[in-house]
Amino acid sequence: MAKKLKDYYDEAFLDDLTGKIASAYPEFEKVVFKKTVMDQLESLDFSPRQVLIAEALKAHIPLTYRESLGIFEQILGPELETSVGMFTEGYWLWPIGKYVELYGLDDFEASTAFLKELTKRHTGEFGMRQLLLRYPEKTVALAKIWCQDEDNKVRRLACECLRIALPWAKKTTIALDYFEDYVWILTSLKDDEDKSIQKSVANNLNDLSKADMDKFKDIIDSWTKNKAVSPACQWIIRHGSRSIRKKQSQS
Repeated sequence: MAKKLKDYYDEAFLDDLTGKIASAYPEFEKVVFKKTVMDQLESLDFSPRQVLIAEALKAHIPLTYRESLGIFEQILGPELETSVGMFTEGYWLWPIGKYVELYGLDDFEASTAFLKELTKRHTGEFGMRQLLLRYPEKTVALAKIWCQDEDNKVRRLACECLRIALPWAKKTTIALDYFEDYVWILTSLKDDEDKSIQKSVANNLNDLSKADMDKFKDIIDSWTKNKAVSPACQWIIRHGSRSIRKKQSQS
């Protein structure tokens, strides 16, 4: 039987995490932290485990938010060479991302700077989603900058956090409130050769096709009418139209 996702966050995981934190913050009470988590861990599923660990980090690192981020920055480790591995290799960083979700909403600048680094090892999409909900205009403006970043994982983050139906996150149509900027971001990425970015753009389109078909068609028309379409863009359009094809096949 395949290992359940929640079961990666077990006692061995806590031993590894506490060791990393203690290397950057010697005052960290590893034993007390571990007991706090283990007393409740077994009964919890995946998402509640992330919250539990993040809350325990907050309770047992009695520093300011920015000081805590400074500790986490020291243990992030090397950047992933490709987007492959953001979950298989970077899974251990999930509770740290959850920490930003829970406690970083009052500090946009520090949180976005940290999430930009986090996404190079794991993903920052869930923290960015919370910031989008709190600061839509500032987050969309930042996404316009990040979608041009030299790092493919940062470019992906700029797109992914705007999805209408981002998995494991609250559904939102904020992107439609800033539709001109949203189209600009997707258009900036439509010819990107990175497959993870192609998937993200396509998933944005697929979400959009369910929320507003007219806007979906407007984007596709702007990319294809009387224009050469790159192989990357062709793939994005096809993958982004999958729900439409499925609906048509069922009718």
